[in-house]
This record gives sequence, structure tokens and C-alpha cells, in this order.
Amino acid sequence: MEDSTPATRPGGIVTVMAVAGIVASLMQTLVVPLVGELPKLLGTSASNASWVITATLLAGAVTTPVIGRLGDLYGKRRMMLVCAVPLVAGSVICAVSGSLMPMVVGRGMQGMGMGLIPLGISALRDLLPPDRLGPSIALMSSSMGIGGALGLPISAAVAEYASWRVLFWVSAALSVLVGTLIRLLVPATPGRASGRLDVAGALGLGVGLVCLLLGVSKGGDWGWSSGTTLGLLGAALVALLGWGWWELRAGDPLVDLRVTARPQVLLTNLASIVVGFAMYAQALVVMQILQLPAATGYGLGQSMLAAGLWMAPSGLMMMIVSPIGARLSARRGPKVTLVVGSLVMALGYGSSMVLLGSTWGLLVVTCVCNIGVGFAYGSMPALIMGAVPRSETAAANSFNTLMRSIGTTVSAAVVGVVLSQLTVSLGGHVLPSEAGFRTGMLVGCGAALLAAAVTLALPGRRDSPAEEPGVPAASLAGSER
Repeated sequence: MEDSTPATRPGGIVTVMAVAGIVASLMQTLVVPLVGELPKLLGTSASNASWVITATLLAGAVTTPVIGRLGDLYGKRRMMLVCAVPLVAGSVICAVSGSLMPMVVGRGMQGMGMGLIPLGISALRDLLPPDRLGPSIALMSSSMGIGGALGLPISAAVAEYASWRVLFWVSAALSVLVGTLIRLLVPATPGRASGRLDVAGALGLGVGLVCLLLGVSKGGDWGWSSGTTLGLLGAALVALLGWGWWELRAGDPLVDLRVTARPQVLLTNLASIVVGFAMYAQALVVMQILQLPAATGYGLGQSMLAAGLWMAPSGLMMMIVSPIGARLSARRGPKVTLVVGSLVMALGYGSSMVLLGSTWGLLVVTCVCNIGVGFAYGSMPALIMGAVPRSETAAANSFNTLMRSIGTTVSAAVVGVVLSQLTVSLGGHVLPSEAGFRTGMLVGCGAALLAAAVTLALPGRRDSPAEEPGVPAASLAGSER
């Protein structure tokens, strides 16, 4: 049981949680403006410098499920405070780094902070009255997109007009602020689960995820048919199958696969993978089109800062539509909201076939796509928490967050393959062609439609979760109809 903390108004709790989510997600796009400069800054090759981004992805994926389980065992607020520590330490290490290895270590520690988001969503269930829960969950979920979208122009501006180290000192200060706000304004949340951490399960899942995500994210560099890539993917299959076997037999599993196999949880997680894929595809395509030179005939010749500013409104759209999505979930159920979100994303991708030629057209595409993402991301935690007991809320939400991360990683790999196969030559440089970008957007459209189809297979009403007495599951976002 956590130490007591003075009671705080619900509005203050939600604000703190949203700020925490935005800061945690900022870490994902923090170094994007520096990608081209990292080899020179760190005295390494471009291939090695890519580990600065990969390390954050891997650390977040491996630690998020573990942090979620610890939140159920020992209290979500306590683990949120724990997550703030590597965010601060990792930012400071990056700020003082002069070579590759400490930068990779620091970025990995920043990735561990991603556990703040599922922990915050789960803590809302313990801290808020039923009538505030749905809108607050939707806002917290949308913070992932908001932080990512705002991170690009902010990071680009700092990188262009100040030392790159300022980025990390600012992220350290923001992380300290988040930890302080959580400590002062978020009440204690009790540990509701019994048992202990499944260390063997955590190690098995970690090995499987590292092999899977490393193989997928670096396969384009190493070659998809290379022994390294195939070996990693094969090892991932073996490790994850062994992990599943262990979890079904463990007394205190890291992830209760029997609960995960419930139709509502299973299909929501599958939809999350596909939505994560669709969400990331448009960001990869649009950012490149904005920055490619106008001489290509389809590039728009924007600087990194200008491109980030053009994409920033799309992140804000997620915040604007989150209360609308919550009201839709309350009236029609989160299943309907997820279907609507997926179809809106597909509409955004479809509109790109006639809007790729201008900055304003791409602004419309990204805004429509992210309106769909806002609906979809806000509904997923409601679907998950409507089908799991309170004692497994944080672990289930963390696993769902992991599914989204897997979707974005696969999206980067697939879109990367498409763009590498459909190219043109300009001034001695090989660049993705207009046909490649259009194909990438059509792939994203197909993924969004697939997410809608998967969601339609969800049960018309929630499974009956193994809830403790008095838990108002219907308050999460309204009953399915």
C-alpha cells in the first residue's frame, strides 16, 4: 500500500496525467531533427547512429509490460514516480554525451519512461468518479499523439537555433516537473494484485521482444534475407512460444494469457497492432514529402522546422476530438468509437490520393488521419478495462500499449520496404518516388480498413469480466449496444 497523499480535485489529476503522457511521448520524436547530424556529433557511422532511436523503442517495449505488472502489485502512482527517474537520468546522460555508447544508454533510459502512459490510464480508474472516467481516459490516450506531434517542431526549433544538448536538458527539466507534479498532486493508488513479479516471464518476454523488434526495425539495413535478420526473427518465435508456455503454467504470470484470450481483449489488442501500423504510416510518408526538394515534382521543399509545424496541428486534433470520442463511447460503446476512428483514418488516407501535391492538402490528410487516431486510441483502454479485473488493469493496459508499439515498428519496416523499392534518381541521389509514397498511403488505408473489420468482430456486449464487487465497469465508456 502506498503512502497517503492529500486528496486532489479530479481536474488536477487529469491534467497531471496528460502532461506526464505528453512528456513521455515527446521522448520518441526528440532526436528526429538530429538524425542527419548524429554521425558527426557522436563520431560514428550513420548505421550505428540509428541505435539512438532503436534503443528507445526496445527499452520501452521490454519494460512497459513489467512496469504495468509492478503497478498492479505495488501501486500505479508509486511506479509512475519510478518511471520518472530513468526519464531524468537518461536525459542528463544524453545531454553530457560525446560518443555513441552513453547516448544509446541514455536514450534507452528515456524509453523506459513510456510506462507512464499505461500506468496513468490505469490509475484514472482508481482515482476518478465514474462520470469523469471516460473523457479522462480518452484525453490521456491522445497524449501519445500530442507529444509526438509537438515534439517535431519544438525539437527542430531548438536544434536549429541552440545547441542540441539543450534538447536533453529541457527534457530533463520536464521530467523533473512531471515527477514533482505526480508526487504532489496525484493521490496514492493501492496495489490491487496479489503475488509477486514473474521474473522468468519478464526475461522471456524481453528476449522475445528484443529479437522481434530488432529484426523488424533493422532488417532493412541488414537485409531481410540475411542470417542475422532471419536468426533474430526465428529466435523471437522460439522465445515468445516458450514465454507463452511458461505464462500459462506460472502461478503469478506477468501477463494472464487466459484473460488476454477473452474475445474483447484479444481482438482489441489485434486492432491496436493494426491501428498503430496505420497511425505511423502517414507520418513516415508525409514528413518525407514535405522535406523532399521541389525539383522532384512532388516534394514540397520544406525545412525540418517548417515540416514539423505543418504536422503539429494534427496532434492537437487528437486532443480536440478526445471528448467527442468519449461521448460517443458513452452513448454507443467503445466498439463503435474504434470502428468510427478506423474508418476516419481510412478516409484520411484515401483523400491523400488527390491532396498529396500541396502543404495545405497534406495538412488536411494528417488532421483527418489523426482525428481517427484520437477516436481509436481513446476507445482502446475502455475496451480493455471493460474486460479485465481491477487487479490486472495496469498490466493489461501496458500490454495493449506494447501492441501499438509493435504496429508502429512493423509499419516503419513495411513502408520502408515500399519506399526503397519504388525510387527515382535526382542529382545522383536515389529518392522515394511519387508512386512509392502513394503506395505507402494505400497500404495505410488498407490497414485502417482492416482495423475496422477486426473491431466489428468484437462481441456486441462486453465479456463479463472477473470484476471485484462494486466496480462500475459500465462507467469506463458506456455499455455496448
